Amino acid sequence: MAIIADYQEEEENPSSTSTYNATLDHSNPLAFLRAAFLFVSRETDFFKREAAEKEVAVLAREIREEERKKKAAERELEEKGKAEKRLKESREEHEKKAEKAKEKVEDVKMDDAKAEEKKEGTLVPNSGNGLDLEKYSWTQTLQEVTVTVPVPPGTKSRFIVCDIKKKHLKVGLKGQPPIIDGELSKTIRPDDCFWSLEDQKSVSILLTKHNQMEWWKSLVKGDPEIDTQKVEPENSKLSDLDPETRQTVEKMMFDQRQKSMGLPTSDEMQKQDILKKFMAEHPEMDFSRAKIS
Repeated sequence: MAIIADYQEEEENPSSTSTYNATLDHSNPLAFLRAAFLFVSRETDFFKREAAEKEVAVLAREIREEERKKKAAERELEEKGKAEKRLKESREEHEKKAEKAKEKVEDVKMDDAKAEEKKEGTLVPNSGNGLDLEKYSWTQTLQEVTVTVPVPPGTKSRFIVCDIKKKHLKVGLKGQPPIIDGELSKTIRPDDCFWSLEDQKSVSILLTKHNQMEWWKSLVKGDPEIDTQKVEPENSKLSDLDPETRQTVEKMMFDQRQKSMGLPTSDEMQKQDILKKFMAEHPEMDFSRAKIS
């Protein structure tokens, strides 16, 4: 009996799923929906329920709301992308303008520096307190001047012409016009000078100054001059000097800095201190017209 009952129950409850095949014509979607509804009507009692029409309408509204949200999300994503693109373009444009403004400022500074040099007739020294010229360069300390003259690679020392005198320097290659041939701006000690060929591509000349307490403005007379007030000696070299010379050099460096800033030198400051002390000792005197010379 149990077996028969199970069989009867199985006959009364056929499969709960059915297969539906249809083709959607994009120009007539309602025909597709009608066919789907007819299939549901044949296979189920869904449309026999009083709430069927309402439930279909609710489903249609939900689908339409989902589609609206999807479109809104796509628009938001698109607008976000456009906003990010505009922000990126704006940032790039701002950076370009800032870079142009920076270049303009640098150009103005360079023009001002050139104008100042032209106005003063002097040039800013190179890192070695000398000057880089077209055919050679030179650097200096208080004691020495080093000249570097480029020559064709592979040049032999026997082809070098280097004549060092107390007030004159001549450097070049045999059979060719001299590269340097002029009167030195200051005197030197020829016996303490020498030259060497470096890597067969440049001549290095060491000149020992006669007066080792002054800076040279140029190597030879007639060359462009540097502004000696802008010379920056290496502090580490001061330790090599004797106490008296070091004191003199430090005083000279201080005075150069003061002059470049428009401030009184050490001598002028000393005179001011003497005058102030004298004024304090003689309050009865009128110093309103006193001048320090």
